Amino acid sequence: MTVQWNDLIVRDARALTASEIRDLLKVADRPEIISFAGGVPDPALFPLDAFRTVYDDLTQDDAAGRRSLQYSISEGLPALRHWIADDLALIGAPRSIENILITNGAQQGLDMLARLLLEPGREIVVEKPSYLGAMQAFSMRRPTYVGVNMDADGPVIAELDAAFAGGARIAYLAPDFQNPTGRSYTLERRLAVLEIARKYGAAILEDAAYSKLSYEGDVLPSLLALDDVGDDQNAGTVIQLGTFSKTLVPALRIGWVCAPRPVIERLVLITQAGNLHVSTINQEVALRAARKLFPGHLDTIRDAYRAKRDTMLAAMDEFMPGTVSYTRPEGGMFIWLTLPENIDSRQLLAQALEDAKVAFVPGQAFFCDHSGRNTARLSFATEKLDRIRDGIERLALLIKRVHNQ
Repeated sequence: MTVQWNDLIVRDARALTASEIRDLLKVADRPEIISFAGGVPDPALFPLDAFRTVYDDLTQDDAAGRRSLQYSISEGLPALRHWIADDLALIGAPRSIENILITNGAQQGLDMLARLLLEPGREIVVEKPSYLGAMQAFSMRRPTYVGVNMDADGPVIAELDAAFAGGARIAYLAPDFQNPTGRSYTLERRLAVLEIARKYGAAILEDAAYSKLSYEGDVLPSLLALDDVGDDQNAGTVIQLGTFSKTLVPALRIGWVCAPRPVIERLVLITQAGNLHVSTINQEVALRAARKLFPGHLDTIRDAYRAKRDTMLAAMDEFMPGTVSYTRPEGGMFIWLTLPENIDSRQLLAQALEDAKVAFVPGQAFFCDHSGRNTARLSFATEKLDRIRDGIERLALLIKRVHNQ
């Protein structure tokens, strides 16, 4: 008798669905496709020479090299956590290394927080739209999503208040250059979000993956920075997720969770049960690279991404019909399109790949209630400037044709 695998797989695992973005990247990788699909850094900006030096120095130091190849503690290398704590202090969020856990990218942090905080039926507030990868991590715990609409300043406060009043006690929010819309919260909205959360004793999971990719305007304090806890390592409303993937390189898979100590203690146990600890050598390399490259490398990538964003926005201003609206992000990697009501972005994508040779991500995947059928996410991060302009012109012509059919 053969094994009936589908009968053995638990309901939590069956709740998972394939990522539209990951599936799309397989198609968008074809050289003839101008891809605005992947929210990934431009590999041309990877500091390859610096990494050669870092790896050479590490492996030529016998003692340090051998330590980097050994098991390590589950919390993460103390020196790396000190660097992160010092960086947080510079942006107004002083925390102890006891509040920091190194993770295998911010995505593992989302997965572990889902296992720690969510269970079937428990409500979690998410933005509409929200980061697809977070909802994938959360969905395996089968929570109940409570979607909150966004306006130009951030989440609609009346809806957030109603969600917490209805019993939700966890919210996943991205105040800076959100994936997928590129929007950021105003300072007033950040303060209001914290006030509402404190009113109900709710926790905020703050995704800060893009917070350092600011290209203009004032750099606003994070929710973590506004959540003043003094010297109390056990207190706080905000859990922040950070990563080196957008500022150094993704392949190191070095992220972190900054949270009140009771949360960190439990996450450490989850780490020990899951992967023991994050790669020691990758942590060591990330630390040495950060010390060597920052802040200068941040200026380099900000200048490059700013030029790409400006090129995409200029092309959209020139070519997009007036029936299409779009965000004008001050940082990050994404621009969000709202198409005419009669256009389904999934159907548009199929035509765009075939006729225009352009890829993007349909927006419906980012909505917890599967709305947003006439929306789309475009990333300007990886394509060259001339291809960005060419791709937007092709896409705009297709949108005009489909709208008029």
